[in-house]
Amino acid sequence: MNTMKYFITVLSCFICIQLFACSNKDEKMTSSLNNILNTDSMKLRITIGTNAFTATLYKNESAAAFEEKLPMTINMKELNGNEKYFDLPADLPANASNPGIIQAGDLMLYGSNTLVLFYKTFSTSYNYTKLARIDDPSKLAAALGSGNVTVKFEME
Repeated sequence: MNTMKYFITVLSCFICIQLFACSNKDEKMTSSLNNILNTDSMKLRITIGTNAFTATLYKNESAAAFEEKLPMTINMKELNGNEKYFDLPADLPANASNPGIIQAGDLMLYGSNTLVLFYKTFSTSYNYTKLARIDDPSKLAAALGSGNVTVKFEME
């Protein structure tokens, strides 16, 4: 009788471990699929003053919803000496995760309606939804400057 209880307990633990492992793997796979750059010519033009940058959109629902709102010209506010942000008037679908490292040139969504353009690379503990990545951000910080700035987003 005790052998049967032991067997059932061990079997139950094994099943729980397998279910937990599968659920984590699915989350990581979904997160990875949402963070693939769209190389099928899904190019975004970001204009700051006389400077134009080309960015590649990610293949995810959030980037597609952002694309539907374009073109848009917005006044982005300075924050923390490394990013510009703008609160969109309507929510976009979000699938946030922690990128660990923010790269200069990342265009992301914080929460469901805050558009963030990063111009410096740094580590983060915050969660973001990836929208696009500037192909060559080398002159981005100089173009954005240190204060608020008008930025135009449009598809190429």
